Amino acid sequence: MSLSGKTALVTGASRGLGRAIAIALARDGAAVVVNYRERSAEAEAVADQIRSLGGKALAVQAHVADRAQVRAMAERTERELGPVDILINNAGVMRRGDLADFEWGEMEAMRATNVDGLVNVTRAFVEGMKRKKFGRIVNLTSVAALGTAMPGTTFYAATKAAVSVITRRFAMELGPDGITVNAVAPGFILTDMARSGRGPEDFAKIAEKTMVRRVGEPEDIAHAVAFLCAIESSFITGQILTVDGGRMDYIGHP
Repeated sequence: MSLSGKTALVTGASRGLGRAIAIALARDGAAVVVNYRERSAEAEAVADQIRSLGGKALAVQAHVADRAQVRAMAERTERELGPVDILINNAGVMRRGDLADFEWGEMEAMRATNVDGLVNVTRAFVEGMKRKKFGRIVNLTSVAALGTAMPGTTFYAATKAAVSVITRRFAMELGPDGITVNAVAPGFILTDMARSGRGPEDFAKIAEKTMVRRVGEPEDIAHAVAFLCAIESSFITGQILTVDGGRMDYIGHP
């Protein structure tokens, strides 16, 4: 599934899922724009790793919730690497809280990045895809949006549910232009953020909630994203691909 000759942009790619996705797409032959908000050293390290593999990479700072910064990123990307063929809307934030203690400011921050940021970046890059009559857009949603029963994630789940709906609507809107739009819904993945404040006993409990009895690795998500970016996936659009090891702790009966 070669992506040779394609240019990909991965938002929030300085660590975690974004880093794994950027490297996976580079291994498949794509030139990769490594977007980051604050972690410049980490983003440059990802770009350097891609170059060490023989690929082309560019680390570009932009907060996806800031339209001016996104426009500047789009202009630099086109100037240095050309139009983007593949867009991975990975940048996201999570704030925990329940109905009684949730802060509205935290909800607004999540919505700004998880929802508004996705729309900002997609609008900035989709016109180039339309001109080429080719594009792959993959959005990162979450199993929280599907209704996993993990406490403290209700409002995060609401933003990710919006991502799932937007994915299907954008797929319908952009399909005639040769652009597919899909989403990947990760389960619990061992990123730096997921490890924070948790230990082996916590991971074991989460693993017991899966059919395969393990937690996920960033590469599990990266492989799924790369599949949806492949030329061979041109007849797949408007889909939410759940990659969660068979989670069994859902509210209700999906």
